[in-house]
Amino acid sequence: MNKALVAALVVPAGSIALLAQLKTNVPDVVPGARPAVVERITIHGQALESNLEGNAVDRDAIVFLPPSYNSNQARRYPVVYALHGYSIGADQWTREIHVPQTIEGAFAKGAHEMIVVLPDSKTVHNGSMYSTSVTTGDFENYVARDVVAYIDAHYRTNATRESRGLVGHSMGGYGAARIGMKHADVFGSLYIMSPCCLSPRGSGGRGAPPKNGSADDEPLAAVKTPADAAKLPFALRAQLASAAAWSPDPKNPPLYLDLPIGDNQQSVLAKWAANAPLAFIDQYVPGLRRYRAIAIDVGDQDGLRVDAGKLHDVLDQYGIANTFEVYPGTHTSDVAVRFQEHVIPFFSRTLSFESRSR
Repeated sequence: MNKALVAALVVPAGSIALLAQLKTNVPDVVPGARPAVVERITIHGQALESNLEGNAVDRDAIVFLPPSYNSNQARRYPVVYALHGYSIGADQWTREIHVPQTIEGAFAKGAHEMIVVLPDSKTVHNGSMYSTSVTTGDFENYVARDVVAYIDAHYRTNATRESRGLVGHSMGGYGAARIGMKHADVFGSLYIMSPCCLSPRGSGGRGAPPKNGSADDEPLAAVKTPADAAKLPFALRAQLASAAAWSPDPKNPPLYLDLPIGDNQQSVLAKWAANAPLAFIDQYVPGLRRYRAIAIDVGDQDGLRVDAGKLHDVLDQYGIANTFEVYPGTHTSDVAVRFQEHVIPFFSRTLSFESRSR
């Protein structure tokens, strides 16, 4: 797991959501803002069936319907899918970005109304990395296929890629980058917030896991059950999440993963590198060119700003239109403000609001 992310959030896993809340500035309530409708639903993940880790296949999601949804039965809406970060789930994510208040505030300040969906991707090791793994389950396609199909089937959506947006923060920013690159047929606009895990590990720079023989090898190797994993400090548990997502091993019970320690280090790091967006982005340039708009932002006190800038640079090198903003703040300080003042308005400008009947 990226050390910059660990430095930003290095507290016991159970305290992450609280820390994010305490360090997140909340915009003032906008006068006249009309209430959104909040629905808590369960979505079956066909892509998650038979995962070796035992992660739930029927998963929580939270849907925010715009104020006009129930009063105008003929109207259809674009949908924004918002991905949470590592160590929290959809419920904690609502508190981090202070929804529905920030959604309602954005609408009250002039953003076009849309549906916002928060799927849950928390796993045994506190995060799926929105990746494809027999160990965790295929969370990449759970988001891009199962969740999207469910929302289109159960709500009045504009079921076209031009009317779907994808946004995420931290691990969710990684997910937005990864899923966005690979599923340009599904989404039309991307907003990537403080993305983690963009660079390959093991190069000696930020994000490299411990070297062979480090003090971390022994506690990682000693983990035999989820209960053992839960006792690990944040950084080591994040490594387990990365391994479950990027170096699964169906022949290595009980955790069904390989760690970058001992004789396996280089082969495992090669698998992790294959999952780094800055390593595989060149393969997905045609899909990235299809996006109506791409935005990236990161705080100036966030160690993740370096790799976020590299992502922007690669897009620029290929002539792919994108915006990049480094704003005053830490990893979590302004995520709620950004959601109201930048994320929802961005999708208001860039998604298609043309209603199409089905």
